[in-house]
Amino acid sequence: MRQELPHSGLRVLDFGHTVMGPTAGLVLADLGAEVIRVEPTKGDPTRALKGFGTGYFPFYNRNKGSIALDLKEPRGLAVAKRLIGTADVLIENFGPGTMARLGLSYEQLAEAFPTLIYLSLKGFLPGPYENRVALDEVVQMMSGLAYMTGPPGQPLRAGASVIDVMGGVMGVVGVQAALAERERTGRGQLVTSALFESAMFLMGQHLAYAALSDAPVPPMPARVSAWAIYDQFDSADGERVFLGITSDRHWQRFCEVFDAPDLAADPRLSTNNQRIEARGDLLPKVAALVAGLPLTALTEKAVAAQLPFAHVARPEQLFDDPHLAAGERLLSTELPGGVAVRLPALPVELAGRKTVLERSPPESGADTATLLGELGYDAAEVADLTKDGVIVVPDRGETG
Repeated sequence: MRQELPHSGLRVLDFGHTVMGPTAGLVLADLGAEVIRVEPTKGDPTRALKGFGTGYFPFYNRNKGSIALDLKEPRGLAVAKRLIGTADVLIENFGPGTMARLGLSYEQLAEAFPTLIYLSLKGFLPGPYENRVALDEVVQMMSGLAYMTGPPGQPLRAGASVIDVMGGVMGVVGVQAALAERERTGRGQLVTSALFESAMFLMGQHLAYAALSDAPVPPMPARVSAWAIYDQFDSADGERVFLGITSDRHWQRFCEVFDAPDLAADPRLSTNNQRIEARGDLLPKVAALVAGLPLTALTEKAVAAQLPFAHVARPEQLFDDPHLAAGERLLSTELPGGVAVRLPALPVELAGRKTVLERSPPESGADTATLLGELGYDAAEVADLTKDGVIVVPDRGETG
C-alpha cells in the first residue's frame, strides 16, 4: 500500500514523452497519485535514447505504472477511451494537432468525460508561434535565457532541461488549481502550459531590470557584481569553489577565520564599496588564501565563518553528498537492466512527510493486463489484442 499523500486516490494518465509531460506525471506520482504511462507498443522512445537522453526515462518515470497500446488501431483507441473514463487527469505534450488526429483532444473528449482535467503542454501558448516546433534549447535561445547564461557573444543553454521541467511543474500548478475548482463546480477543464511562456516567466526579473536600466542588460558572466568578492577560485587540491563575501560582517569573519589580519587592518577595505574600488588588488590576495587550502579545509573554514560558499560539484559527486544522504533525499532506484542508483527525491515535505520511492521506472506495458482486466476485458480478449499487436503484455506476465 502506498503511503497517504495529498493526491492519493487520484488517477492520472500520462501520455507524455521526453521530459516536459513526464515531469508533470512524476510530480503528481510522487505526491501520491496513481500515474499510468500510456506508451506505444514499441515502448516510449526515450527508453532507448543515448547521450544526454540516457537519463530521461529512468528519472522522470518512477512511481508510475505502464500500459502499452497502439492508439492508431481502433481497438487500441477504444482501450484508451475506456481507461480515460476511469481517470481524473490526462497529461499530453505532443505536437500541435497530434491528439486531435488520434481522436483524443480535449474537445473530442470533454462531452463524454465532463469531470476530466486535461493538461496540454506545448511549445507555445496560443498566438503567432503556436504551430512552431519548440524544444527546451529553442526557447532558451528565444527567451533571452541563453544570452543571459553565457559570456558576451556566446549564448549558452543551461546545463539541465530547466524549461522542460519548469513547464511540467507549471502544468501541475494548473492541474492542482483545476482540481480545487472541480471540488466546487464538479467539472473538469482544459489546462495549458508551454515552454516559451515558462522561459519568459524565468526571465521576468531581467525584463524588469531592462525597464529600469538605461543600458542593455548584461549577461550574468559580464554583470557588475554588487559585492567585491563573489567569484570562483581554485583550491590547493585543484577543486573549483565559489566564495561570496556580501556584507562587512562577512568580511570580518573571513579575515578572522582565514587568518588574514593584514587585510582586516587595512582601512581601505573596511566597507563593501571600498573593497569594490580595491577589487583589482584584493582578488589576487583572496585567491592566494583560498589556493593555500585543500577543499576539506576550505569548506570547514567557510562554514565556520558562515560565508556563502560552494564546491563546484560534478553530477556524479552528488551520489555521496552527506546532506542528501542524511535527509533521505536520494531515492534508491532500480533502472532498466537492473542498475541500482540513488536519484533525487521531489524537493517537498508536507508536515514532515517525505515523498518516497514506491516503484522504480516500469517495464513497458507492465500493467497492461491488470488494467485491461479492471476495464472489463476477459483473458481471451486480452490474448487476442496481444496476438494482434494492439497491446503489449511483457512475456513474464508480471504487472509491475
